[in-house]
Amino acid sequence: MRNLLFALLGVFFGVLMTKSEAISWFRIHEMFRFESIHMYGIIGVAVCTSIPVFWYLKKRKTKTLKGSLLAYKPKNLNVTRFLSAGTIFGLGWALLGACPGPIYVMIGGGFMIFGVVLIGALIGTFLYGLLREKLPH
Repeated sequence: MRNLLFALLGVFFGVLMTKSEAISWFRIHEMFRFESIHMYGIIGVAVCTSIPVFWYLKKRKTKTLKGSLLAYKPKNLNVTRFLSAGTIFGLGWALLGACPGPIYVMIGGGFMIFGVVLIGALIGTFLYGLLREKLPH
């Protein structure tokens, strides 16, 4: 039953991303050229929605799928790390026109070329797992 709920949430996410044009290559490049507020509005709504939802879930002492309490552990502020990671993420997003979430939506929408992007993302995740202990955190 839980898997069905997650599948339905995934479909809802895909429809939402498609209808809001968040998977549009044109909209993404428009955002990075500072020509439109459309994508910034979507990101802002997501942040403003997730803050009270996360607060509510923490207040109710909601548990994760593994059974531990839902918690947020703040990271140490390392400006260099955040700027370099954000730059790499932003460059990938701008060049490809996709960030990790919408890749699946784009493939589901029939844009099969994003299968190459998905493979690259999976390889990058695998390499990070291999190199994690050697990287500064």
